[in-house]
Amino acid sequence: MFHRVFWMFPPCTEAFKHYKSLISIDGTHLYGKYGGTLLMAIAQDGNANILPIAFAVVEGETKEAWSFFLSYLRQHVTPQPGVLVISDRHKSIDGALNADDSLWKPPHAFQAFCTRHIAANFMNHFKNKDLKKVLINAAYSKSQREFVHYFGHLRGKNEAITRCLEEMPSSQWAQYADEGRRFGHMTANISECINAVMKGSHNLPVTALIKSSYFRLGKIFARKGSEALAQLQVGAEFSQTLMKAIEFNSKHINTMNIYQFDRLRTSFTVEELAAVPGSRQQNYQVLLDECKCDCGYFQALHLPCRHVLAACSHARID
Repeated sequence: MFHRVFWMFPPCTEAFKHYKSLISIDGTHLYGKYGGTLLMAIAQDGNANILPIAFAVVEGETKEAWSFFLSYLRQHVTPQPGVLVISDRHKSIDGALNADDSLWKPPHAFQAFCTRHIAANFMNHFKNKDLKKVLINAAYSKSQREFVHYFGHLRGKNEAITRCLEEMPSSQWAQYADEGRRFGHMTANISECINAVMKGSHNLPVTALIKSSYFRLGKIFARKGSEALAQLQVGAEFSQTLMKAIEFNSKHINTMNIYQFDRLRTSFTVEELAAVPGSRQQNYQVLLDECKCDCGYFQALHLPCRHVLAACSHARID
C-alpha cells in the first residue's frame, strides 16, 4: 500500500544556496480518488522570484507526516545552518519542528509564524477589528521603539491580549526581534501563491503530480534563466528589487542633515528636516560598519533605508 513520498530536484537544491535563508511551508488537500495532502517548501531569491524546493504527498497534516517531510527536507535540501521556517500555528507543524530529535531548533534553524494566521486567531478570541490593526502594526514594527508603542497600546486596552502574545517568543512573530531572518516576509503568502499555481494538479494521480511539478519547474528555470542572463548582459550588478529600493529611498536624501562622528566614516546621526509619513522620530543613528540604523529597515529587510543612503551620500560612499 502506498504510504508517503518525498521528492525534490537537484537544480532547486543548488538554487537555494543562493536564495534568502528562509523557507515557507504549507500543506494543501488533494482531490483525486485517493485524497491525501500535498506538502511543499517554498523559497524566494533576492529578486522576489518564488521557487518550490521540495514536495511530499502524505496521508494528512499530522505530526508524523510533517516530521517525515521536514527530516528529508533538512537532510537533502536545506542543510545550511540558520534557516528560518515560516508557517501557520498548526500544532502538527510546531510538534514536528520542536521534536526532541529535530534539526529545526536553534541554533541550527529558527521558527516564525505567519502574521495573517496570528491575526485570524486573534479575531476568533477577541473580535476587535481596531485592536487587530494595532496587533498587525506591532508585528510589522521594524524597531523596538515602534514595537513598544503599539504593544503598549494593546496592553492598555486589554491585558489578556498581551498575555496571550507573551506566550510566544517575540522573535517568532515580531519583525524587530527576528534579527533580520525574515527578510520582511511576515506572512506565508509565497506558499499560498504556489498553492494557487498547483491548484490544477490537485486531482492528479501521484505519478502524474510529480511529472507535472517536474515540467512546471523546467519551464520556470528556462524563463527565469533567460531573464537573469539578459540583466547581466546589460551590465546589471544588483537585483532589480535592490535597485528599486535604492531609487525609492533616495528621494528623501536632500531633506536631511547628516552629522559624521568618526574619521572612518562609519558612524552618523541623520536628522530628518521634513516630516515623513509613518515616521515616529526625527534623529536616527546609522552604523555602516554594523549595517544598522535606528529605524530598523536596514536590519529587517537587508536593503538600505533612506538614512543609510543619506549617510553614504554624505561620506561619498558608493
